[in-house]
Amino acid sequence: MAHPVPSAPKRTPLTASVGSAAPGHHSLPTVEEISAGGVVVDTSTSDLNVAIIARFNRGGRLEWCLPKGHPEGRESNEEAAVREVEEETGIKGRVLATLGSIDYWFTVSGHRVHKTVHHFLLEATGGLLTIENDPDHEAVDVAWVPLADLGRKLSFPNERRIVDLAREVLPGHV
Repeated sequence: MAHPVPSAPKRTPLTASVGSAAPGHHSLPTVEEISAGGVVVDTSTSDLNVAIIARFNRGGRLEWCLPKGHPEGRESNEEAAVREVEEETGIKGRVLATLGSIDYWFTVSGHRVHKTVHHFLLEATGGLLTIENDPDHEAVDVAWVPLADLGRKLSFPNERRIVDLAREVLPGHV
């Protein structure tokens, strides 16, 4: 009777970066990062406009993305999302629902970063669209984009999936 051959363990970004360095080579240390942000919707418009930001990536390419940032002090992810949305877009919002989390890996300054971003659906409650209050000066532009057009504007597939979730959840809150 033939026995199945066990498959090799799956190489994930974590296992690829630890324990697999050749002799004499050191693997990169891994840092965990948490951010929070969201889809802030102006429910007073028929197009359900969403505020998004543009920033330059490390390679100098312009990317349109959802506003997000790191929690400060003892802030909850929800509180951080509300603050970051307002700082990066100028729009105040209140959380309507949790949309889920995404995670990804990147390498910077001699270490790997495993980043988890918690997303929330927010209803715009006031403010004016501006990047002037962004303390990190990461955002270089900000725009209202109709919810239906957001998938074509956002740079990252994982953020487009978050917007799809927002589309599903939003009717229960409007």
